[in-house]
Amino acid sequence: MTDSTQMAQTGILDKLTPSTVAGLVGKSLTKRNRGETVFQAVGIGAISLAVVLVLILFGSVFSKGLPAFWQMHINLDVTFSEDRIKVAAAPVREDFANDAEYQDARNKWVNSLNFVNYNALLLDALSKHIPEANDDRRAALALVTSGERFALRDLIANDPSVIGQTLPLTLLADANVDVWLKGNIDRSLPDEQQQLSAQTREWADRLYAEGIIENNFSTALFMNSDSRSSLASAGLAGAFMGSLFMMLIVIVLAVPIGVCAAIYLEEFAPTNRLTSLIEVNINNLAAVPSIVFGLLGASVFILAFGLPMSAPVVGGLVLTLMTLPTVIIATRSTLKAIPPSIREGAMALGASKVQAITGHVLPLAVPGILTASILGVAQALGETAPLLLIGMNAFVTSVPTSPLDQATALPVQIYLWQGNELRNFFEGRTSAAIVVLLAMLITLNSIAIWLRKKFETRW
Repeated sequence: MTDSTQMAQTGILDKLTPSTVAGLVGKSLTKRNRGETVFQAVGIGAISLAVVLVLILFGSVFSKGLPAFWQMHINLDVTFSEDRIKVAAAPVREDFANDAEYQDARNKWVNSLNFVNYNALLLDALSKHIPEANDDRRAALALVTSGERFALRDLIANDPSVIGQTLPLTLLADANVDVWLKGNIDRSLPDEQQQLSAQTREWADRLYAEGIIENNFSTALFMNSDSRSSLASAGLAGAFMGSLFMMLIVIVLAVPIGVCAAIYLEEFAPTNRLTSLIEVNINNLAAVPSIVFGLLGASVFILAFGLPMSAPVVGGLVLTLMTLPTVIIATRSTLKAIPPSIREGAMALGASKVQAITGHVLPLAVPGILTASILGVAQALGETAPLLLIGMNAFVTSVPTSPLDQATALPVQIYLWQGNELRNFFEGRTSAAIVVLLAMLITLNSIAIWLRKKFETRW
């Protein structure tokens, strides 16, 4: 700055009176305060908008999903008449020399139950409330979902003594009956556009008015696996167990491997090109689309290693690879947040570096590590794309009992139900599955928050 410029500025300042200076300062403060107010208003508006959108999302899902937890059931007194159930007496263990012979005889007896006319049992029960049911058997049988025939068979197989008895049973109504009685279909549509015949609709309304058909809480949604022949019987048990097995694999593999890798990279690894390359790749893997991990799992675990397709073990391994970068990065951030003085103090008192890390740093990092691990697992729980590529969208009718059994997962089940042709029924059921998935995610996040608060240490 030249001398002439300084003299000019000095001259201007000398001409400013205290009132003029106060006015300029006041205008500046007003402008700054206005800008701060606007910034706060924008921040509050953004948060409010986010909260409103989340509430709209949850409101939409819960408004459609919660009613699907209740389903139409029909209460019937079913007579297991010996005239209808023409099978031999059930084998008794005492009549056979060993367990193998008894089991073989029992399997043959259970197989003979498949030839029983269960429609006749249902018609007999329906005739007690609808005397004209035998005049239109197809319309009458359309009231009860087809899967309940197998439920009757299983009831006899588990307890042969019911033969000859009359039992009050609560059976699932057909999915189209459920849609009709809940008003999820326009009743004014012509007959050719209705899924049920006019006679079935009339009987359904009559039985509902008489209290024979009731809207009860659906245990089938949680106890049954998926079904395509008996849509009303479709449930989430298979998908839930598949997700559970996959999450157990992710917890067992991703958490310890990720935490150990983060500890080594942050505390022990030398700074060189190799570690820098590893760190860059870990950061890149965290941004890789999940579907890429599905391609990797299909080519490596299924084609190269020969693991069974559609099995939770493959899904768990794929989700483990996808979760590892998240756990490593979050754990390293937690370790970095611990003051260096903790390490230096421990080593100054004679502790080795390993002792300083395991005895002083890790206990302080436990809340962050637990939070990172649970959030990584929660993220894996909601993944769909990689599971589709390893065949976990296959139709599986049984509940898996091990990670090697064929299964599906909750997100994939939601995807499959969303595309079902009986949209009026499965739209609510899809939302109900989303509610179950959200409940699991909220539970995992709540556990993460609770663990963080429980083990949190302030310094």
